[in-house]
Amino acid sequence: MDKTSLEGIAQAMVARGKGILAADESAPTIKRRFDSIGLESTEENRRTWRELLITAPGGGECLSGMILFDETLRQSTSDGVPFPQALERQGILPGIKVDTGAKDLAGHPGEKVTEGLDGLRERLAEYAGLGAKFAKWRAVITIGAHGRPSAACLHANAHALARYAALCQEAGVVPIVEPEVLMDGDHTIERCHEVTVRAQREMYAEMEAQGVHLPGTILKPSMVVSGKDCAEQAGVDEVAWRTVACLSDAVPASVPGVVFLSGGQSAALATAHLNAMNALSAELPWALSFSYGRALQDPALRTWAGKAENAGRAQALLAARERLNALACLGRYTDAMEEAA
Repeated sequence: MDKTSLEGIAQAMVARGKGILAADESAPTIKRRFDSIGLESTEENRRTWRELLITAPGGGECLSGMILFDETLRQSTSDGVPFPQALERQGILPGIKVDTGAKDLAGHPGEKVTEGLDGLRERLAEYAGLGAKFAKWRAVITIGAHGRPSAACLHANAHALARYAALCQEAGVVPIVEPEVLMDGDHTIERCHEVTVRAQREMYAEMEAQGVHLPGTILKPSMVVSGKDCAEQAGVDEVAWRTVACLSDAVPASVPGVVFLSGGQSAALATAHLNAMNALSAELPWALSFSYGRALQDPALRTWAGKAENAGRAQALLAARERLNALACLGRYTDAMEEAA
């Protein structure tokens, strides 16, 4: 393990005023996205869409990295430049999703554990050879009845995240660890806070046990929010201070940065929450940034709609959302900017 190299990559991933675009949708997920615009999910359509994201003008000013899917890491631009090279030419680090998805957790109905550790060492070596500088593994935590999440679910996912992180660092790849607490349900923000702290503490205990070098890692958590079916929805300021309080309770100061997932929030709300966190007066040991998928892509995807003549406008919308989130990383975003964008 080259700790200096890992730390350098991790620091670059959370460079001030920059964030990460998640373009690592699996085949079923990208099909659902394309279905929403009436476009067939062929390899060429997927390649064209990802090229639009990768080559959008100004991306290097707001993005530190982009997470790709296995297929995408192997594809090239229309003029033959491999996607990882196209990103690096803009100063954007290429990343790769390496888990194989959340599967039912045996003995615990309604709960999931993420799989993909089998053969991961070999896959990471290949991905590093293809240009990947960092990786991502997503765990899924559901809040529900009968005490969910169970201790078994939290432990199984924390252990998998830790083993994945250790394998990444062995390969010279920075791991993004993503313990996502889903918005699904009618739980209160207080319950989300409690579960998020438990999930993060469990994960970091496992990472310590596995010998993971924390300064060479990045955390990608969900924000602490009310369940989407909860009658009382917390406001932006409460989400911000509760999320930061959760991090303060669970995340070691040696972790260089936190890149939040949007988790089903609207594009504007995800940006507002990130801005409110960065506008808090307290000094924090970690950089707070974004690793958004839908919250960056959706406006551009709807505008593009699979038509070449719409590509320029779609890229302009993507660039606008990237700029707004870059400002939110600095605590300089305002709601009025949405109308101007």
